Amino acid sequence: MGSKENAKKFLGKWVAKAFASKIPRLKKFANTLLAHRTGIFSWYDYPISTGPLEGLNNKIKVMKRQAYGFRDTEFFKLKIYSLHEKTYALVG
Repeated sequence: MGSKENAKKFLGKWVAKAFASKIPRLKKFANTLLAHRTGIFSWYDYPISTGPLEGLNNKIKVMKRQAYGFRDTEFFKLKIYSLHEKTYALVG
């Protein structure tokens, strides 16, 4: 992986090329990247991923779809806890 400074330089050059291209969608995307650059570059300070959390959320959504029509929310909570404990320990 490169450094934060290299990433900033790369983004600056890429955005300049995007604006020079005169392609409206590309310019809009470049503006979006500029608006979120603080968050994008913060990855270099805190290199964590939300992947595991998003995977867990997907498993919960699938379980919820499979349980359509059931009204026992307490049992559903227990199922979520058991799903969570298979991979991660609950915190707090």
